[in-house]
Amino acid sequence: MATQTTMSEQEIITDLLTSEKHVTSTVNTFITESTCANLRQNLKTILDEEHNIHENLYNIMNSKGWYPATDAEAQEVQKAKDKFKPLQ
Repeated sequence: MATQTTMSEQEIITDLLTSEKHVTSTVNTFITESTCANLRQNLKTILDEEHNIHENLYNIMNSKGWYPATDAEAQEVQKAKDKFKPLQ
């Protein structure tokens, strides 16, 4: 007889967040490879919606202590800006 295991809330939300990361990456690839302007625009709308879902899932996880994050120090932010400034 097979046993059924249930996922915790944390496992479910973590799985959803991982899936959202994959979806946004895939949709972004579709956007950059599409030759149809109308399709690209629709995909951009979908990508924006997926980013909103991703943010909501992150906020849930962060509020429960499951995805702790801290703000970068100002010096580190400036260092990153300086690194990528020549690419602008």
